[in-house]
Order: sequence, then structure tokens, then C-alpha cells
Amino acid sequence: MDYVRYIREKVGHSEIILNCAGCIIYNEFNQILLYKRRDCEQWGFMGGVVELGESVAEAAVREVFEESGLRVEIDSLYGVYSKYFDKYSNGDKAQVISHIFTAHVVGGSEIYQNEETMELRYFDIDKTPKLFNQQHQDLLDDLINKKTNVFK
Repeated sequence: MDYVRYIREKVGHSEIILNCAGCIIYNEFNQILLYKRRDCEQWGFMGGVVELGESVAEAAVREVFEESGLRVEIDSLYGVYSKYFDKYSNGDKAQVISHIFTAHVVGGSEIYQNEETMELRYFDIDKTPKLFNQQHQDLLDDLINKKTNVFK
């Protein structure tokens, strides 16, 4: 089921709450994995909307696979980023609540391009490109500042 499409058919572009989940993934060089989003051609952490019936952890794992081709296992909850508002190019508006996990790769094959992803790349944490929204930038800043158990 495409939960967002289902809700949008009922409420149009009105502001809604979206529950999202994503992952922070490091490689053996302590670099973080980011992807260049096809929808806005900017960089961000992998993640997306929780579908009806999914846990936030299941959604995070699914989203990473869809966007990267990598199979991951969740290590821990890093934080919850909840007071963020986005307006999308199609006019949709939402308060996005993201549950962010740390995870490690256990399999799969990296997909460098698909319908969601233009590029995958590991970056040194202090040498990342500008991220696509404030929520992702705040997450990166918290990582740089070695914060843990973040709730915003």
C-alpha cells in the first residue's frame, strides 16, 4: 500500500503528519553513506515514510534497501527528529517526524541509480555536501558534534 498516496487522495495538499524512518550507515573508514535523491537532486540520509502496518525499524530497513540495494540490520535508535515542516515540489505539505537508527550492512549489492537514487557515496563526516533539508542537516550536525539519544 502507498500510504501517502492513499492519504493525499483524501486531503489533497493539506498539511499532514508523516512518520518516517531512516538509517545512519558507516563504512570501515568511519564515513557515512548518503544518497543523491532523484526528486530534488540533492543529498540526504536514506529513509522514508512508514507504511501502514510497518514498524519504524522495518520501514528504515526497507527504505535503505529500496534506495541503495543494501540489506542492513538495525543497531540502535539514534534519535527522533519531530519538529520539521516540509513543502514538496508538488505542493504537498507535511510535518515530518523521523526515527533515525544506526545500522550496519549485512548484504545486498549497491545500486548506484534507480527511480529514487541518482548516486550513492560514502563521505567523511566533515566533508559532506549540503543536505536537502534542515532535518537532515541537523542530523548531520548532531553526528559531527557526537550527540547521542537525540530528540528534537
